[in-house]
Amino acid sequence: MNRPTHGTLHHVELWVPDLQRAVASIGWLLEALGYALFQSWDRGRSWRLGSVYVVVEQSPALTAEQHDRCRPGLNHLAFHVEDADTVEELAAGAARHGWRLMFPERHPHAGGGQQYAAYLENHDGFEVELVAIESEPVSGASS
Repeated sequence: MNRPTHGTLHHVELWVPDLQRAVASIGWLLEALGYALFQSWDRGRSWRLGSVYVVVEQSPALTAEQHDRCRPGLNHLAFHVEDADTVEELAAGAARHGWRLMFPERHPHAGGGQQYAAYLENHDGFEVELVAIESEPVSGASS
């Protein structure tokens, strides 16, 4: 691992109501993005990519059953994705892992015409944005 750059994220921790459901959805996505399982314990898991890791934990201190991205706090996580074709591949596979495509009528430009992205939400209300680094689809994916 290279020395982290000052100011970059160290980790993000998400408290989830159901660890196995989070592993099936968030864990699948992180691994599809290149993260590797880093830590595992009774109530949690973490995945690491470079110097950053993402934790999901089913904490006994939870005060709600579902994340609400519209309340104060975390709205969503956004990830760079290699290209538009990979965004489409991940979006297509996501439904088999507990995710739904948000804003399907405006996909892949729900964030505006300047970027190619998929917005996904899982069963527990967590949203991720998958943003293509290269935004021109190669394989003829719809835009």
